[in-house]
Amino acid sequence: MTIARTVADVLSEHVRFEVECIDRMYLNVYQPGLQYAAGLVGYVHLQLGLPIASTAPMAKITDRFTAAVHRFAEAEHIEWVDFRRGERKDDVMAKRLASFTAPEGIVFIGRAQEKTQLFRTEKRHHDDGVSYPWIVKTTGVVNHFYFYCVDADFGPFFLKFCSYFPYNAKLCINGHHWAQRQAAKAGIGYVAMDNAFAKVENIAALQEICDTLGPEQIDALLRKWLAILPHPFSAADRAAGYRYDVSVLQAEFSLTQMLDSPVSGRVFFENVIRENLDIGRPDQVSLVFARRLMRTGPRPTPGRFRTRVITDGVIPSLHVDYKNATIKQYHKEGRALRTETTINDSYDFGIRKGLTNLPALREIGFNANRRLLRVANNQPRPDHRNPGTAHPHRSGHHRDRHPRPRAAPRATTKPRPPLSVAGLQAATGRVPQP
Repeated sequence: MTIARTVADVLSEHVRFEVECIDRMYLNVYQPGLQYAAGLVGYVHLQLGLPIASTAPMAKITDRFTAAVHRFAEAEHIEWVDFRRGERKDDVMAKRLASFTAPEGIVFIGRAQEKTQLFRTEKRHHDDGVSYPWIVKTTGVVNHFYFYCVDADFGPFFLKFCSYFPYNAKLCINGHHWAQRQAAKAGIGYVAMDNAFAKVENIAALQEICDTLGPEQIDALLRKWLAILPHPFSAADRAAGYRYDVSVLQAEFSLTQMLDSPVSGRVFFENVIRENLDIGRPDQVSLVFARRLMRTGPRPTPGRFRTRVITDGVIPSLHVDYKNATIKQYHKEGRALRTETTINDSYDFGIRKGLTNLPALREIGFNANRRLLRVANNQPRPDHRNPGTAHPHRSGHHRDRHPRPRAAPRATTKPRPPLSVAGLQAATGRVPQP
């Protein structure tokens, strides 16, 4: 086996296989017509039949929903967990999931107090001094119920409900868990690793499975479990059109390239970090995300344009930001090159947050991963060492619109020695700890 010496060597000769897959998704589950005060007023008048709009009647719905959750836990013999402040909920789930053997079911129900948006009624006065109720949107710390479950198709996930009106919820899923379940059903042999595949019998068939995860499957998961779990809204409410909708709060799009040996990954990151510490510059970010960035003018592109190198022990990871989105590249478990684009606000790319727009977000995320690899592989990019010019093999891009003054040429140029991972922090001088 030849030892890789460059990024190009690693990507062309030392990648055994690669898989593109949606990773974690955090989804907003909400009632579209009840996110503003006027919608609540309409619900009180039309659905509850009350003449005065107030949040007081919502207390009865909250009490009814809370009692239903407790009855459900007792009737189904489901463990109840009150989360302690600062406790990692994922760790609580992992501990209980290890002993959960059923193909599908509820692992436990958790309760935590968290800050959220809600409605309150305040007293206001007419000019003549007569008071009247007025509904305002505010924030408060209230109980949230976490339903940690295992689905036959999606594997582990959780659905979190706020206990106060309008009873918004959050759904968290993992696309790799879904792909693993589907691969097993299709008879495709594989060896799993954390949120990835270590070995796969049929790469093409697995990639086809990963490509099929979309809004239909996710919406079906939600509807299925809304019918199983206690529901804050009555059947009459749902028949009147008060149904939950779904939007994307956060989505991770990953490219996992399984390497032939750990040394290939170390060579990759030694070269990438040495040659690409400027990849967070606006013009480089523009190449990665295929977006035009405006640094001046009436509407400059917001965001901190920087390259972050974070080390966990001696294992580095590279982070590049664009507005609220981030690309992370790291050596996964010392076995694979992992590139992940996380989109935290779809409006950064001119796309609405509705779940139906997931295919458009998928295209942006996966393309950004590929572009980052091309930039790291020294594909065409501007020459920042000599603004206004380009390397012969990096042609085809616009010149820097605001070049900085050229530095005086050095009398001699010494070749740079290879940078070891151990010497990373000393070389960069500003490596933060995670």
